[in-house]
Amino acid sequence: MLSAANRSATAGFDPGAVSGQGRARATRAYTLGSDAAEQARLRRQSAELRDHAAALLDRVALGQGQRAIDLACGPSGMLELLSDRVGARGQVIGLDCDPTHVALAHGLALERGLTNVTVLEGDARRTQLPQGSFDLVHARLLLINIPRPAEVLTEMVRLAKPGGWVDSQEADALLLCQPPHPAWERLSEVLRETYRQDGADLQIGRRLPELYRAAGLVDVGVAVHADHHAAGDTRHTLIPDLVRTMRAKISQRELVSEQELEALDDTIRTHLNDHGTITVPHLLFSVWGRKPR
Repeated sequence: MLSAANRSATAGFDPGAVSGQGRARATRAYTLGSDAAEQARLRRQSAELRDHAAALLDRVALGQGQRAIDLACGPSGMLELLSDRVGARGQVIGLDCDPTHVALAHGLALERGLTNVTVLEGDARRTQLPQGSFDLVHARLLLINIPRPAEVLTEMVRLAKPGGWVDSQEADALLLCQPPHPAWERLSEVLRETYRQDGADLQIGRRLPELYRAAGLVDVGVAVHADHHAAGDTRHTLIPDLVRTMRAKISQRELVSEQELEALDDTIRTHLNDHGTITVPHLLFSVWGRKPR
């Protein structure tokens, strides 16, 4: 049962509104899958990007007693960080279109004692939450994985209070591996084509500032991070991990055979296990902007 504070925060929202065909459309619109391996990767990602996320929250000065929403929060997202920033008097909403992710994020909130966090199932394009509800509207690595990202940004602006903040962290694919390897190049080609067919933009990071301004946000700021990874780093295998997550889709579209995918996966992981190999899979763009009063 929702607490009084949670009932207030979710007033006007129907938790069952995104169901059936609507939920299926929202899930299909997301390029990555939601199997156990992807859920585990998303949980790792929350830890891997924690420092960058904390730095972004410093930019928007999210404070005690405020309200924030994490769109497409997945099984963990930034719920813990946001919960800590807003404190016991504040509130955090996590929203995801995948019911499995919603259940996992709810379990995380219970496990960690995040009493100021509520997790809801819904579509980031049409949350059905009240307009002007949040001091901060946040999304991370969502816009890169969907078609028509401007629709989500429009909803983010709608949800923000006048004077409130919208922020995003999005990748911009570099797909760099040194020393180079044919298996890496082939997997990168498969990744690009899969995203292209889904209507998603692997290099959306660089476009975020202009998208923010086009959505009517002001005081737009940007920080760009270029992290490199080596053997033993959990993000060193990000590209083969992503391709593995999308393997069923890739095979169904006959972009490459199951046998070739398996061989490419084995070969590149051997190459990446060499301590002389480094990767820079992407730049990470952190972008923030204020909704005019």
